Amino acid sequence: MSTLRNKVQLIGHVGNNPEIVNLESGKKLAKFSIATNESYKNPKGEKITDTQWHNIVAWGKTAELVENYVPKGKEVGIEGKLTSRSYEDKEGQKKYITEVICSELLLLGK
Repeated sequence: MSTLRNKVQLIGHVGNNPEIVNLESGKKLAKFSIATNESYKNPKGEKITDTQWHNIVAWGKTAELVENYVPKGKEVGIEGKLTSRSYEDKEGQKKYITEVICSELLLLGK
């Protein structure tokens, strides 16, 4: 059990063009979302597709790959770790977000 760790692997399609941020420190940050689909049949035999959206964050060289090769609609494979954080919106309400910090990016499809 000591080899278990926080690890996420997803394959999905990019939902929007990535947001690229160049930080003052010189680091690059890419934020985007991917959709994963799961299909099953309900008790009536109808096909149901369940789509889940995942927030992805990439840093450094991985962010550069995202910037250059990952447009909206691209199928990608992601490996990373799950993180949660909170922030305050413009109205002062506390919001919570869960993101995957991408350590590996695989370009799939055409």
